[in-house]
Amino acid sequence: MMQDHEDYHRPKNKQPWWKTSFGMTVIFFFFVGGYFLAKEHSAHIGENWIWLILLACPLMHFFMHGSHGGHGSQKHSDDEEEK
Repeated sequence: MMQDHEDYHRPKNKQPWWKTSFGMTVIFFFFVGGYFLAKEHSAHIGENWIWLILLACPLMHFFMHGSHGGHGSQKHSDDEEEK
């Protein structure tokens, strides 16, 4: 039986870090800190919002590739099916 690449590296009973109590606490404090940071620096954010949007593009590209295995994963799965 063939396993997905992600399932192969993750133990069966392990949760993602953000579903743990520690992860939820970190995310909570991140959002609270982000709120106060944006509140205190709203004048700077308003002047430079276009740069923040452009910065979000490579960050999203970097963090969102984890869901499908990165570049070249399609070729790898095609090779396995032929065997």
